[in-house]
Amino acid sequence: MHIRAVHLDELPLLQEIERAAGQCFRDIGMPEIADDEPLPLGELARYHHAGLAWVAADDADAPVAYLIANRIDGNLHVEQVSVHPDSARRGIGRSLLDHLAGRGASEGAPALTLTTFTEVPWNAPYYARWGFRLLDDSGLTPGLRKIREREAAHGLDRWPRACMRRRVAPSRPGADGGDEQLVRARRFQ
Repeated sequence: MHIRAVHLDELPLLQEIERAAGQCFRDIGMPEIADDEPLPLGELARYHHAGLAWVAADDADAPVAYLIANRIDGNLHVEQVSVHPDSARRGIGRSLLDHLAGRGASEGAPALTLTTFTEVPWNAPYYARWGFRLLDDSGLTPGLRKIREREAAHGLDRWPRACMRRRVAPSRPGADGGDEQLVRARRFQ
């Protein structure tokens, strides 16, 4: 498994991955989420052109998972991360998040952010295991507030939802006090 930038001709595969990954929401009583259509190809192309779309590819170089991100208030914001169910539970989602964290470190972004369902096991509890922390209202940046407003308008607040943040280790040694960087290095080994 390796992570690379998505190719433009693979964008329909991202939609297929998201549709397949979304089916697990049906099993927990969230069929509206399972039935929600993936982003249109034009929107996915925007992430591709911005250099903010990656895939995890198998040994044959076929995408099995993807992550798209945006820059929000100086941070890298996870817009979508989806792993095809046939490749789930292998650490692929974590690898994509770690890849984005590396990108954030190289750009000097202080954190990764995302919005997620708080009571879905493969959402907030999963992200918490990989260093994301829930933000209360006082921790929301203007950009995150706008994202939450759009989500609420789309009906996502029918289920408990929140923003989360993960600090990004700086790319130069000692820039964050050293000890934090050492802890992060051990955690990701």
